[in-house]
Amino acid sequence: MKIGFIGLGIMGKPMALNLLKAGYEVTVSNRSRQKCAPLVAAGAKSGSYSEAAESCEVLITMLPNGPQVREVMLGENGAAAHMKPGSTFIDMSSINPVDSRAIGAALADYGVEMLDAPVSGGEPKAIDGTLSIMVGGKQEIFDRYKDMLGAMGSSVVRCGELGAGNTTKLANQIIVACNIQVLAEALTLAQKAGVDPNLVFDAIKGGLAGSTVMNAKAPMMIAGNDRPGFKIDLHIKDLNNALDCAHAVGAPVPMTASVQEILQWLHNHEGGQKDHSAIAQYYEYLSDIQIGR
Repeated sequence: MKIGFIGLGIMGKPMALNLLKAGYEVTVSNRSRQKCAPLVAAGAKSGSYSEAAESCEVLITMLPNGPQVREVMLGENGAAAHMKPGSTFIDMSSINPVDSRAIGAALADYGVEMLDAPVSGGEPKAIDGTLSIMVGGKQEIFDRYKDMLGAMGSSVVRCGELGAGNTTKLANQIIVACNIQVLAEALTLAQKAGVDPNLVFDAIKGGLAGSTVMNAKAPMMIAGNDRPGFKIDLHIKDLNNALDCAHAVGAPVPMTASVQEILQWLHNHEGGQKDHSAIAQYYEYLSDIQIGR
């Protein structure tokens, strides 16, 4: 199977590498072409967006947001015009499901099928190929590419028709953000009350409060490590999409709005490129402490 892959950022680069490791022929493309070099060294071909589209049975994008996906696919000399009828576009970016459905409708005019397949797990799971992949689209198209998606993820679930993948991802991002916020709040309480946050984490991680989020983010908060596995600015983007979608369908999301304000505060205080676990730094600022230190 020949695959085109556009977007080689924190997530896209290891995802494309895992496709190569699984034996697929991959043509990579990126706005900053130097980012293609490590993939070429691993066996990929490199080309423009149109060359990636022309050469493939399936074209994958991993881009920041809906406008970038629309521009790459449907803009001037967009990739869609170079795809073969009967080929498939899989957008693995996290965007508004309304945008997914609109892009899918436009691609139908080219005879191109579409799946939206956003991922969860951050850079570590992108590297080891254990992402959770949430897919929207036709059952028969999902069935055709499920094994290929499995080269990048340990969980590949069809959630419904086109747009359902990104709706599921928005729900995921709400849960992750609110978990990180409440974890930071709890560790701040422990520190202010004179109890070692390391011991609090060790004591509760195996109980009902334990979670994948806690296991990943508590050690980062305690160490003061804000190296991005998933950047605050990207989570702001996802929660903006979640709020827009919620407003459109009439879903109440007050906790989402609350954590979004914290993320925005961090963005305004030079934290936008930090890991989203840096929500803890907002609480450290308010309480004049350093968690675990």
